[in-house]
Amino acid sequence: MASLSDRPWRSLRWLVLAPHADDETLGAGALIAQMSAAGQFAGLVYLTDGSGSHETLINGAGRLIATRRREAATALFRLTGSRRNPPMHLNWKDAAPAASESFDFARTVVKVAALCRRLQVDAIAVTALDEPHCDHAAAAQIAYAVKGQAKRRLTIAEYRVWGEVSATRRYHSVRTRSMLIGRRRHALRSHRSQLTACYGPGFRLPKDKQRMPASDVLFIERSS
Repeated sequence: MASLSDRPWRSLRWLVLAPHADDETLGAGALIAQMSAAGQFAGLVYLTDGSGSHETLINGAGRLIATRRREAATALFRLTGSRRNPPMHLNWKDAAPAASESFDFARTVVKVAALCRRLQVDAIAVTALDEPHCDHAAAAQIAYAVKGQAKRRLTIAEYRVWGEVSATRRYHSVRTRSMLIGRRRHALRSHRSQLTACYGPGFRLPKDKQRMPASDVLFIERSS
């Protein structure tokens, strides 16, 4: 398996696109830490606003969104050691992705493409296209649509949060450096709303998903 420290991967400038706040740590935490240390991390973008993870009152979604934004910023700080580049948010509703032929989808693609140009992004790390959650698949669709519009070479690297990796010769497998497990767990603990009952009934990250590996594996199409 290739290493992210090898050419050409180590020289790329990386943007991480995460469907939800906590996916960045679960699937790309080691990537973020390594590329940040190397000065090759362009930023982190969240697709959804986090409003669907818990039952909320009609006027209570705003508080949950603000909470999850704070948690996301703390997690990124714990992965990178810096608050210089806070996370960016596309503000789609949870579990209600725009159809790929819709205006909202096209507008998001234009926005992310412009961001990639401004930040001089060479590679987007995103959840896998075949992951079972609709938001994860939508994030991948956006990344590949941005690649289709790019006027410069843009690599798409898929990472896994949910689901098993299917054996295929279609992808290069590229592994990041290992990071301290304690540091990764510390970042994940930032997402308190996803780990505890402190915000009432809602999503709880399963215990087995909290046992994260020290490194990430990225899957890059061989044509990239």
